[in-house]
Amino acid sequence: MVAVRPSNPLAGAVTVDGSKNAALPLLAAAAAMHRPVHLSNVPANTDVETMVTLLQQAGWHAARPVSDPHTVVILSSDKPQPDPDPEVAARIRASYYLVPALLGASGRAHLPWPGGCDIGERGMEQHFKVYERFGDRTAVDDHGYLVEAAAGGHETVSITLPFRSRGASIAALLRAVVAGRPLRLGQPNLSPEVLSVVGALRTAGWECRINDAVLALHPPRSVSGETIAWRVPGDKIEAGTLACAVAVSGGNADILGVRSDDVAPLVNALRWLGVPADAEDGTLAVRAQDAQPTGRPLRAIASLSPGGLDADFEPPLIALALTLPGTHLFADDINPGRHGNLLPQLARLGAEIHELSSTQCRFTGPQQLTGAGVEATDIRTGSALLIAGLTARGVTTLGGLEQLRRGHADLPVKLHALGADICEVIP
Repeated sequence: MVAVRPSNPLAGAVTVDGSKNAALPLLAAAAAMHRPVHLSNVPANTDVETMVTLLQQAGWHAARPVSDPHTVVILSSDKPQPDPDPEVAARIRASYYLVPALLGASGRAHLPWPGGCDIGERGMEQHFKVYERFGDRTAVDDHGYLVEAAAGGHETVSITLPFRSRGASIAALLRAVVAGRPLRLGQPNLSPEVLSVVGALRTAGWECRINDAVLALHPPRSVSGETIAWRVPGDKIEAGTLACAVAVSGGNADILGVRSDDVAPLVNALRWLGVPADAEDGTLAVRAQDAQPTGRPLRAIASLSPGGLDADFEPPLIALALTLPGTHLFADDINPGRHGNLLPQLARLGAEIHELSSTQCRFTGPQQLTGAGVEATDIRTGSALLIAGLTARGVTTLGGLEQLRRGHADLPVKLHALGADICEVIP
């Protein structure tokens, strides 16, 4: 477990890891290619390592070179195995990104229902509709699902999503790549993670036009066997978590390695609360020593809309807003079980939060928290509790580090590098 207590204002500079949420679909996209891919800036959290293991089990050559442990080299499968170990596949939600690559290599994909954080029902219905539009056959049971590839075609596949699903958008892109067919995707998700896949496909010769309404993808005119080099963008959520930690401590710090557009909604929220923050040239700068709390209520509503607040920014913002004046409203309908994980843990620290529904809450700050034993029941709950522990009187002990490490290889180490009074202890 980790022990944390209030410390001096955090200060200095720290570099974020590559984004887990971007690395997972990029690894799956690499598997969908019929050419070598060198993927750099790959984080070493356990979810990513699980995805690499699944690729290896399915027949791909995937490894980190000894000379560059932040790079994964992916080579085409020569002995495809359509059924990776279901116990391993069930550890992460992102196992569903492998379906198109498995269809291309074996003609079928048989996987368990996705696992990962227990933050509410997030079904795969839109994924199945995507595959059915390509003519694939799908079957489900209590244990998982089977997708069998249809015979090849050449005409454009047109799909309009009922909502901007990130998973379904990536599934459509990768299925089009494996089929070598044009795609017209209505109401696509335009998150940085999807745009990273689009950018990667462009480097492989695919033509893509994209706006808020439609994503149009066309195969390359010729196919090359040359190695492609892709890079995982910096982790915007880790950057946002560190920024909120700096803010609650009243410190000044630079968080390096993150694209400014990716953290723009977080920067806007900090400024609204009176915390000076800016992002440019790969650096998120927080100058909380100059903070002048506005007392304005923060409405942090998780959204799939272009430019909306990523749901994973919501937990660290809750931990920050508890320390600032105003009556604040938070909502996350995307992950309906997340509040059920986070709010009871914050209550152990003495937080008084009114649950308006299972996905909405309201509270008035500032509140003084008191250290206690809490549990990282999912990745974002764990990171938010570390922030709360920086403000709570006494010592806060955080268990469930295996959950935190699924998304962050060394978040406590980064906080310690900025001056946080935090250490790992033996229970």
